[in-house]
Amino acid sequence: MDNRTKFTSQNITIGIIGMGRIGNVHYKNLMRIPNVTIKYICDLVATDDWGSKYKAAENVVTDYHEILADQAVQAVLICVPTDLHPQLTIDAAKAGKDIFCEKPVGFDDEAILKALTVVKQCGVRFEVGFNRRFDKNFRRIVDHRINGDIGDEQVLKITSRDPEPPSMDYVKRSGGIFMDMTIHDFDMARYITDAEVDQVFVTGNVLIDPEIGKAGDIDTAIINLSFKNGMMGVIDNSRQAVYGYDQRIELFGSKGMAHADNVLDSTTKFAGATDVSGDKPMFFFLQRYIDAYKDELESFLDAVRGNHEVECTFEDGIKAIRIAQAAKESLDTGLPVKVKAI
Repeated sequence: MDNRTKFTSQNITIGIIGMGRIGNVHYKNLMRIPNVTIKYICDLVATDDWGSKYKAAENVVTDYHEILADQAVQAVLICVPTDLHPQLTIDAAKAGKDIFCEKPVGFDDEAILKALTVVKQCGVRFEVGFNRRFDKNFRRIVDHRINGDIGDEQVLKITSRDPEPPSMDYVKRSGGIFMDMTIHDFDMARYITDAEVDQVFVTGNVLIDPEIGKAGDIDTAIINLSFKNGMMGVIDNSRQAVYGYDQRIELFGSKGMAHADNVLDSTTKFAGATDVSGDKPMFFFLQRYIDAYKDELESFLDAVRGNHEVECTFEDGIKAIRIAQAAKESLDTGLPVKVKAI
């Protein structure tokens, strides 16, 4: 048996902290992945019927410290609200657990950097849940870049539009469009190009729902990116694309261009005497990225097994936040803003 087989077959014992929407997504995907034991799920609102609802979990608890105290647990998934991420990260790292943490890694700079320091000191693995890195279509663009097909990178275009706005309750606690929605695109800008963003310039407005404006946010944005290697990029965001979940990326260079288009409900087209028609893009992000969510967990588990390094580091998570912070400052000031270092 070679090391690859040994690592892949090694069972990993997991605890999931936070069983909201994303926690449930990860729970369902872990049930589809071999050689994983879900020993705990944890949520403050866990009820007596959760044992039957989550049959794959051995234990249901309301205090995450119970998970951290169990030496049999090798890794935890942090799926709680963002403001709790740094403290749970610190507690999990001190308990010696490898950590998968949903994006963003936090809101408060001081708390985030403290958590990073503790993770480094404790020597645990830490992966940020930027699932779009694991989308097979976007990875093909990266393949073309690595293979030299693109040549010298010159222009990056990212279109990222939601099919409908989130609830106002969510808007008010999301951290704003740049920290909630565009942060995925900021991470993809770095991942697709393997280049660092030097400066951002943002124009944005409230064009969809005035209530979003009253909450202090915007719903539509154009973000211009200047990279340190000289290339340029643009991200366009909207909280409402009436035709579906619009997710496209293009990387253009001196030798060619790679473009990933939307994933449709089907590839079937009808051609008649008066028109040609086809299906719209998938409507819900869990449809569009269902395989990517599973693939990112498999990658994390293989990292826990020692098969490779984590593919999206704590530093990657902070760099995306730094771009988001610069974007917010640019929107507020109307000026280009340099992206700060970690």
